[in-house]
Amino acid sequence: MEYAVYVLKSLSSAKHYVGLTQNLISRFQSHNELGKKGFTTRYRPWFVIWVEFYTTKAEAMSREKFLKSGKGR
Repeated sequence: MEYAVYVLKSLSSAKHYVGLTQNLISRFQSHNELGKKGFTTRYRPWFVIWVEFYTTKAEAMSREKFLKSGKGR
């Protein structure tokens, strides 16, 4: 199973969100419609601006961690 590391951009603010998932479509729907609380609910709507796919969870988690770090931004 593939893992996706993704970056979202909010249209209502200058915010970005970095995440990791195995099901990009349902996760994106959760960020924009289904979620009831959390960071992403405050800055809807979100658009996907970047996606990378990895074959292992460890690789995906490493990349997500990098993108969330100061160097990765």
